[in-house]
Amino acid sequence: MSSTPQEAFDYETSLRQLELRVTHKLEGLLHGEYQAPLAGPGFERGESRQYEAGDDARRIDWNVTARMNEVYVRQTIADRELETWLVIDASASLDFGTNTRRKRELALIVAGAFGLLGARAGNRVGALVFDGGGRQIIAPRAGRKAVMQLLWRIDQRPVDASQASLADALRTVRATARRRGRVVVISDLIDEGPWAAELRTLAARHDVIVAEVSDPREWSLPAAGLLTLVDPETGRRLEVQTSDPRIRARFAEVSAGRRREVQSAVRGSGARFLEVSTDRDWMVDLVRFVTTTRRGA
Repeated sequence: MSSTPQEAFDYETSLRQLELRVTHKLEGLLHGEYQAPLAGPGFERGESRQYEAGDDARRIDWNVTARMNEVYVRQTIADRELETWLVIDASASLDFGTNTRRKRELALIVAGAFGLLGARAGNRVGALVFDGGGRQIIAPRAGRKAVMQLLWRIDQRPVDASQASLADALRTVRATARRRGRVVVISDLIDEGPWAAELRTLAARHDVIVAEVSDPREWSLPAAGLLTLVDPETGRRLEVQTSDPRIRARFAEVSAGRRREVQSAVRGSGARFLEVSTDRDWMVDLVRFVTTTRRGA
């Protein structure tokens, strides 16, 4: 994720450590689920057979019935394979970070955690990576090796400095993920576009998890004198006198309001919300999220 050797992501070491932590801490916590959010007879179409007493009349296959001159019903396949799609924000704003890592590295770690969990038991994991330059779709594949290759491709993707659209990415994955399954959206959610409506539509069909990747300096300013702030996606520059307590208080107030709006939009859509930050242990946040979700369920 970096152009310099000192900051390069060490895959052989980092991903082994990631896999060990995921296996030891979270094994089994996100599995054993049906393809759809609710268990049922299935949604994949199977063969048709003759109608029998007690069959659901809503499953009558009228095309076959007309051809055979007898009543036939559709059969569905109860597919327990869970297909996971990772929607990963790779925009320039993810290059920000004031603690042990940048948001981009944390996003890749979270993608790896959900990818490794999603790939267990023969399930498949795919990805849609987006930034200002467009979208890249990585078709779902099964197995640990496929997840590792997926993460490598994401890490090697060049960063585009123009503004990205989360709404477009959600619209694309909704059209691409034809089977009911899980969609994990990993983003800093710094996007003023109409993504909330797209998220609500996506969550109506899939089990959606939104992982917000943040840094504490995005929500509060330090008293560090005159600072030059730069928007990495637009290039806009702004000088701020952070020694003024009124400016710091106003920044914190606006940031808190923005955070409430984002969290309300995610939860109001029916998606589950996970917050991870560069100044905390992501595994603690993930374990708390999983255990809370299971308790709620």
